[in-house]
Amino acid sequence: MTDPVAYLETIQLDLTNLTHLFALPESVWSEGRFTYTMREENGEFICVFRGDGREAEMRQSVPDHPDARLRELHRKRVCRRLCRQTCYALLRDVTGMHPPWGSMTGIRPTRLFYEALENGLDAEDAEKHLVEHFDILPGKARLLRETVEVQQQLPPPADSWADVYIGIPFCTTRCTYCSFSSGEIGKGERVEPYLEALFEEMRSGTQILRDAGKQLRAVYVGGGTPTSLNEDQFQRLLDEMLACFPGASEYTVEAGRPDTLTPFKLRAIRERNIRRISINPQTMNDQTLKVIGRAHTAEDVRRAYAMAREAGIGHINMDVIAGLPGEHAEDFARTMQAALELRPESLTVHTLAIKRTSRLQIEKWPLPDGREAAEMVEMGRRTAQEMGMKPYYLYRQKYMAGNQENVGYALPGHACQYNVDIMEENTHILAFGAGGISKRVFPEEGHIERQPNVSNIEIYIERHAQMAEKKRALFLGENAAEE
Repeated sequence: MTDPVAYLETIQLDLTNLTHLFALPESVWSEGRFTYTMREENGEFICVFRGDGREAEMRQSVPDHPDARLRELHRKRVCRRLCRQTCYALLRDVTGMHPPWGSMTGIRPTRLFYEALENGLDAEDAEKHLVEHFDILPGKARLLRETVEVQQQLPPPADSWADVYIGIPFCTTRCTYCSFSSGEIGKGERVEPYLEALFEEMRSGTQILRDAGKQLRAVYVGGGTPTSLNEDQFQRLLDEMLACFPGASEYTVEAGRPDTLTPFKLRAIRERNIRRISINPQTMNDQTLKVIGRAHTAEDVRRAYAMAREAGIGHINMDVIAGLPGEHAEDFARTMQAALELRPESLTVHTLAIKRTSRLQIEKWPLPDGREAAEMVEMGRRTAQEMGMKPYYLYRQKYMAGNQENVGYALPGHACQYNVDIMEENTHILAFGAGGISKRVFPEEGHIERQPNVSNIEIYIERHAQMAEKKRALFLGENAAEE
């Protein structure tokens, strides 16, 4: 990268994300309210941002590497981070705001903690480093430290491992906040042709794993709602999964909607030695459940948990969302009290993020007040702690209420390996089904290649064989499809 000034033209999205962080309109850039420059001088990148009569300047040593391609990659990364940091410093000075995650706008803030450890800092100093250099609140830095400490107790990632994701893109109803590739199951006319295509794609995946020399690590069946299938279809799905991908260290099946569970389906899960499921109320307030489009009640959730325990399911995960439409702290407190009563083995506390394709965005629902969202997220942390859980994975999204985060908590020995792998992006993923995204990780380069399946169910059914071939090419080289 011989010209850092030219590179700045490629990071406008980063700057736009920062203006959103400080509740400023994107127009501040097009109108020239804020300007910025970058230059290389005496072995340093020097970045300057100006606006509203203020100025912020930061410097960073230019990295070097004997490999020209990696040198270019490292220079771009340093340039990008320096630009973000300088922009953040100016915007904080202009607005007087202090976002809880400071200048971190990325999805995976744990990466910066790992980076600090790799640079020789111990956990305590890494925690201080993030507060001092990225301006994150001490409580968030502590959360990152606790999360990484749990992850370090899990089996480490390796190039020889791969996870499998199997997607069932059907739900009984569509939640108003949902942006996933899923559709209402209706009368189920598309299910059989979909399963036929899915099973064929999965069978091709067994050969890909074998030819690529990868060992199976974790299998995750998600969606949508896999348990929206009827009993025969659901049983066939589990049998095909185990036939194609036996011997994983962990199997998870999403059973998110309590109204889709039956004793038969739960027995099918238990008899196949699948140890982890999710039953996700999102809220335990009936009025909110109606607002977000879920066709069940809080009492249905309680019955589903009792049914799962009776079937011998030993690990149930519960997902909840802080900041749902119309909810306040006292409403979220009722959901947390229900969690204490139901005692799941893991609890994922999401913060509402209104996605572009969700009904909440289309209908222009506002995000909740940032202070109240923070109170709910903290309530989730305290509840998990009261149940003896620790955080084990964490990620952030754009347009989250209060600029908070999503955190997975679990009892000791119950962290979900797949969740860590997918969020940290350090493990190969073979994804099957509509909307699945396969990933091949190149750890030495810090690079990931992705191969998405089409999201449209009908097109997936028609073209699943093509997607299987593209996955084969991803893991075995460009000419793999012709071998």
